[in-house]
Parts: sequence; C-alpha cells; structure tokens
Amino acid sequence: MIRIPFDHSYARDLPDAWAPVRPETPPAPELLYWNAELADELRLDTEHASEAELARLFSGADVPEGAQPIAQAYAGHQFGGLSPSLGDGRALLLGEVTDRNGQRRDIALKGSGQTPFSRRGDGKAAVGPMLRELIVGEAMQALGIPTTRALAVTATGEPVYRERPLPGAVLARVAASHLRVGTFQYFAIRGETGMLEKLADYTIARHYPALAGQDGRHLALLAAVAERQAALIARWMHAGFIHGVMNTDNMALSGETIDYGPCAFMDAHYPGTVFSSIDHQGRYSYGNQPAIAQWNLARFAETLLPLISPEDPAAAVPAATEIVEGFEGQYQRRWLEQARRKLGLEGERDGDQALADDWLVLLAAHGVDHTLAWRYLADEAEGKGERLAALFPSPDALASWLKQWHARHVPRTRRPPDIAAAMRRESPLYIPRNHLVEEALDAASERGDIGPTLKLLEALRQPFTEREGLERYALPAEPELAEGYRTFCGT
Repeated sequence: MIRIPFDHSYARDLPDAWAPVRPETPPAPELLYWNAELADELRLDTEHASEAELARLFSGADVPEGAQPIAQAYAGHQFGGLSPSLGDGRALLLGEVTDRNGQRRDIALKGSGQTPFSRRGDGKAAVGPMLRELIVGEAMQALGIPTTRALAVTATGEPVYRERPLPGAVLARVAASHLRVGTFQYFAIRGETGMLEKLADYTIARHYPALAGQDGRHLALLAAVAERQAALIARWMHAGFIHGVMNTDNMALSGETIDYGPCAFMDAHYPGTVFSSIDHQGRYSYGNQPAIAQWNLARFAETLLPLISPEDPAAAVPAATEIVEGFEGQYQRRWLEQARRKLGLEGERDGDQALADDWLVLLAAHGVDHTLAWRYLADEAEGKGERLAALFPSPDALASWLKQWHARHVPRTRRPPDIAAAMRRESPLYIPRNHLVEEALDAASERGDIGPTLKLLEALRQPFTEREGLERYALPAEPELAEGYRTFCGT
C-alpha cells in the first residue's frame, strides 16, 4: 500500500475536538479525477500507483498506512440560527502532510459515510456535487483566490438517494486546515475556556505563527483573521463569485474559501443575485457577502472574549468591537486596490472609489455581464471598444462613464498596450459559467462521461489568456437558460 507521511497535530493537540471514525467501504471505487500536480506539491509518492490503487486509497476502501481518520467537531450559525453541535457529518480528516513549501496541509475525505456527527444523514455524496468542488476549486486557484482543492474524485459504484438516485462519489480535499469560526463556537457554547485557549494557540501556531507567545495574541488573532477575510471577500466580489452558504461553520480561519456547495459565478452583474435553492431571503446574496463576513467575524470575536480578558470578558468588548467594525474599511481598501488595477489606473486619486462604484452601477442598470465587461474594458484602453460597446444597449449608455475613465488616465506614463495587458492580467476571460458547469456535471452523472469536466478545467486553468477554440467557454448562457438558475448543497 502507498505510504503517506501523515502527521496528526490536530488530533494530538486538541483531544476533545474530534471523534474517531472509519470510512465506509465503497463496493466498486473508480478514479474519475486525479490531480497529479497537487500530489507532487504535497510530496506524495504516488507516481507509480495505479488508478485502482488511488481509487481505493482516496475513496475510503483502503485506509492509508499512517492515517488516523477523525471527524472534527464544530458548531455554527446556519442562516443566522445557532446549531450548537454540527461537526463533520460526511467528512473525515485522514491526516496532515507538509508540502514542498513547508506548509502543513490537511487531506480529508468528503462523502465517505456516516460519522458521529451525521445525525440523520447518510454521510454520502454524489458525483455532481463533488465534481463541482473540483471545478470551482481549481478555477479559484487559477484566479489567485485562496481555496481548498481537490486531490481526487472517486466514484463509489453505489447510488446515493436525494430527490432521486444519483451515482455516489468521494472527494479527497486538501486544505490549509479545516479550522472554522464554528470550531471556536463549539467550545465557547459549552463554556470550555481551557479548550478555547488550546484551540486559539493551535490556530496561531498553524496559521499566524508570528503571534505565538505574544501578550495580547488572542486579540491579534482576531485582527489577523479579519485582515485575511477582508482580502478574500474582496477577491470574491471582483470575480463575481457567490459562495451561497456563508454559515460560520463555512468560514475558514486560514483565509481559504471552503465548502463549495450551492456556489456559482454571476453572469449579469446584479448585487441581489442568489443561486442557492435554500437561501429564500437572500441572506447570502452577492452584494451581502462583505456584511455577512463581518457578521461572522463578530461571532468569532465573541468566542475570544474570555481569552482576551480572562478576569472580565466584558472588558474586552470595546477592543474586539473596534476590530470588527474596522473590517468594512479593510475590505473597501482591498477592493479598491484591485479595482484600480482592473481599471488600469496609475497611482491613487480621491475620485477612484466613485469611478469604480459608478462602473458597477452602470453594469447593474443594463444587466451587463460582469466578467466580460471588466475584460473588454481592457480593449478600450487600446482604443478598440467594439466588444465592450456590444454589451450595452446603446453607445450612449456607456459614453459618459468612459469619458470620466479616459480623463482619469491623464497624464499617462505607460503605453496603451501595456495598460491593456496589465488590465487583462487582473480580469479573467474564463470563469466556471453555470451552464457549462451543469453541462459537465450532467455528462458525468448521467452518462459517466468525464470529458466535458476535463475540457472545462483546461479552459479554467489559464483564465487570463484568450485562446482559439475556447470561445464558448467565455460566453454567458442564453437569458432563458440563466433565468431562475439554482444550485443545491448536495446533502
């Protein structure tokens, strides 16, 4: 059997934060996808392994030598309501490895069967949702957005039962860690301050080592998490990404995007866009994401109060509140930094925020495609505005804003082709268009054809480089296909 050099710092340092579990043995595991590049990055000696060996290893059929499968405990606010005991209901952590950059990474299975936290669930997953995690995770990686990634997707050879029987699958997911806001909530709810302190120090050692041993480190941890989340959400917003279920158990303290359930990318720019079938009130709409991140951060702050000020937790409220309230400014700074690059602007001027905001208002007013508008604006920098103009109902709709944008570029120290090239490095042409994702998932689920998934991944891995033969991967769906599109969590 292939040996993976696992460590188990989470299980070792946090003995009350998990439960032992064994994956269920699938009847006929078959490897659908293997990420050889990621395996090499993780220093896994799998180069000579057969597909059958990999399928058994990363489906739960064979537990790797050195693995210690556990289900992690956590709580969470789900759509604003607190669930005090959630935990890994269909996932398990095999262990941790150290990658080629010296970073500790988790390898976990998702869809491998019931755990002590499954409640009434079967702990299983279907091919479609697991391939969605693969597709969106690899797209986010290529876009430069911190993310978990898929190491493998394996068909199990048995059905899972949702609205109808679906082919089952297991995802092998790699993450910087699976520490969540909800992990802290789990112990805060129970008043287990000693475990909270262990958890905080473990989080600091793993993700924010510069804070280790410092006085005031727990308040500094809150500030550091806030900074990473501000940067992450700003990247989401520029990409037009909608997570769909920003519960506190889905907010990773590492600053990675985690749990690609009912997620999607916008076509037409509209702040109220919602894709999740269970988000009836629009709590996790595109435009609400920065505010929800701040709300989640406030819940994290609440868990840290007894650590920030052990003798009088209430005394820590002003300092923690200042950090939480400062999140909005951090996010806006991060968002504007990227907006300036995408707009091709040099330096900083007072009117830049208004210029960027007016651009988005213009897109929303005319239902213009978010991704193509940003991308084709680079053409305008070279005096080639035909593709951009074609996105709008008439040239007049764009004229006033373009006049302001051109004026902001004066004086200019770079050549127009250089400005355009720099803009294109910030604004992708290829994103996981919803209709293309569904096409790929349907082919795999209904016909066992993984080809459309691989072709889509080929386009998404170089999102900023326009290539012949991939034209359809750059285009949004026809309006009748896009209207009413909904995604599902897969449980």
